[in-house]
Amino acid sequence: MDTRVFFPTRRLLVLLCTAAALLGTRSPLAAAGRSCSDTRQVYLEKGYSTSTAPLTQISGEHLRLCPQDYTCCSSQMEETLAQQSERDFLKAVSDNSQFLLTTFTQRHRRFDEFFKELIDLSEKSMNQMFTKTYGLLFTQNAHVFQELFLELRRYYSGGSVSLAEVLSDFWSRLVERVFSLVNPQYQFSEDYLECVSKHAEQLQPFGDVPRKLRVQVSRAFIAARALSQGLATGRDIVNKATKLTADSECVRGLMRQWYCPLCRGMPSVRPCRSLCLNVMKGCLANQADLDTEWNNFIDALYQVSEKLEGPFNMELAADSISVKVSEAIMHMQENSVSISSKVFQGCGNPRPAPARSKRSPKESGGNRRPFRTYTPEEKPTTAAGTNLDRLVTELKERLRPMRGFWVSLPHTICNDEKMAADVTNEDRCWNGQTRGRYLPDVTGDGLVSQINNPEVEVDIARPDVRTRQLIMELRVVTNKLRHAMSGQDMDFMDSECEEGSGSGGGDHGERYNHDWPGYGPYSPPYTKPSNNPASNPAKPPRGRDRNGSKWNRNNGQGRVRSAAGLLPFSPFSLLPLPFVVTAATMWR
Repeated sequence: MDTRVFFPTRRLLVLLCTAAALLGTRSPLAAAGRSCSDTRQVYLEKGYSTSTAPLTQISGEHLRLCPQDYTCCSSQMEETLAQQSERDFLKAVSDNSQFLLTTFTQRHRRFDEFFKELIDLSEKSMNQMFTKTYGLLFTQNAHVFQELFLELRRYYSGGSVSLAEVLSDFWSRLVERVFSLVNPQYQFSEDYLECVSKHAEQLQPFGDVPRKLRVQVSRAFIAARALSQGLATGRDIVNKATKLTADSECVRGLMRQWYCPLCRGMPSVRPCRSLCLNVMKGCLANQADLDTEWNNFIDALYQVSEKLEGPFNMELAADSISVKVSEAIMHMQENSVSISSKVFQGCGNPRPAPARSKRSPKESGGNRRPFRTYTPEEKPTTAAGTNLDRLVTELKERLRPMRGFWVSLPHTICNDEKMAADVTNEDRCWNGQTRGRYLPDVTGDGLVSQINNPEVEVDIARPDVRTRQLIMELRVVTNKLRHAMSGQDMDFMDSECEEGSGSGGGDHGERYNHDWPGYGPYSPPYTKPSNNPASNPAKPPRGRDRNGSKWNRNNGQGRVRSAAGLLPFSPFSLLPLPFVVTAATMWR
C-alpha cells in the first residue's frame, strides 16, 4: 500500500471527526450502530408496536419530515408519530380552552335557571297576592295575567315577541276588565270596551304606572335575554373554534418540534420555546384573527352583566310587576268617577245592567288580607340557589382572563414543560435540527403575520372560511349586547320607537338612564310623564280596524267631542298598598 495515500487519508478522517466533535454533532462513524433502546421504550409506552423500530440507528434517507441524519425511526414510525403530534396538538388546544367552554356552559345554565325562576316566582307572588285581596274576582280574570307571564317567558326564551306589544296588550285588556268592575251598574258591549281601551292613552286610567313598569321590565328583560343568549353564543363559538384540523404544513412543524428529537435518539430533549411558538402561531393563525372581535364580545358581556346588577336589575323588575299592577288598579279605583265620566262623554252612555242580588262576602272576596312584597333584605329563594349579585360577581371574575385568549393560546401551550423547554434552557433545547440555540425570530400573531414564519408555511391569501363566519357571529352578538346596554332590543327597535308611552317604547333618554332610581318598599319614585303628545301616540287597534267613531259621539247631543278636549285627571295621589283591602270591594 502506498503510505503517501494512507497517511493523508487518515489525517483527513481525524480532522473531520475533530471538527464534528467541536460542532457538537456526531460523525457518521460514531452515529452508526448507536442504540435506539430509549426511543423504542418511549415508542412502546405510547402504545405502539416496536416491530418496525430499529435496534440501532440507521441512515435517515427515508425520512420525509425529520432531518435525514442517522435515525431510530422507520418510515412507518415517522408517519405514526406525525399523527400522534397532531393528536397532541388538538388535545393541547382542547385542554387549554376547557376553561372557556366550562365557564360559558355553566354560567349560561345558572343564569337561565335563575331568570326563569324569577319569572315563575313573580307570577306565583301575583297570584297569591291578588287571590287574597280580590278573591273570586281575580280568579275569574286570571287569564289576563297568565297571558302576560306567558308572553314574558316567550320573550326571554328567544321567541319573536315584542315587549312593547306584550305590555300594551296587557294594559288594554286590564282596563276593559277593571272599567267593567268599577261600574257594575252598567252593561258594556265588546265594542264599548274596545272604545275604552283604544283611548286609554288619553285617559291614562292607570296614571303613570304603565310607563314605570315598562321602564323596569323592558330594560331588565332585554338585558337578561341578551346576556343569556350571549353566554350561549360564547359556548358555541368556543366549540367551533377549537374543533379544528391541522393541515399538512402544520403537522410537519408539529412533528419536527415534538418527535424528531425522539427519532434522533434524544427523547428527553424538548423543543426550544421560540421554535414552539413559531409552530403554534402558524397552526393557530386563523384562531388568532378572532382576537379583536373576541375581546369586544367579552367586554360587552362584562358591561351587560354590570347593568344587571345595577340599573337593569332583573330581580327588582320581576318583583315589581305585581306591585305596579296593584298600584295601577288602585289608581283607577280611586279615580273611577272622573275616568268613567270622561269615558261616558267620549264613548256614549252605557246601558244599565239588569238588577242582581248582592254578592256574598265569600264571592266578593271577603276576609281579604293585604298582600306583601319582598323587602330589599328579602331575596327570592330560587332553584339556582343564589341571587343575582352573586351570579354577576362570579361571571365577571371569569370573564376577565378571557380577553386575549386566542393570541395567547400559543404561549399557553408552549409554557407547558411537557411541550417545550424552559426559556432558561435555550442552549440545550431542540432547535429543529439538533440540540442547540434556536436563532430565528418569533413571528407575529394572526394570518398575515405568518408570511415569514420559518417553521410553518401558511397561505395568507386564503383566509379560513369558518373563522370568518365566527368573526361575523361575534360581531352580531356583540352588537346585540351593546344595544341591550342602552335598553334596546335590536329585533324590535323600530316597533319600540313607534309605540306610545303605554306600550313600552319612547322616552329613551329617561328610560335608560344609567342611575338606578331609588327603590322604596313599593315602587320607584314617581316621575312626571311627558306633556308632549308626540311622545304618547295612541296605540294601534287590536283585532280589527276601529275608526274611533264611538269616542267622538257626545252623549247623543249631536255634536262631536274631540279627545284632545278631555279634561285632565284630578291629581289624586296613590294610596298605600294596605288600602287595597278596603278598595278591593270596588273591583266587582
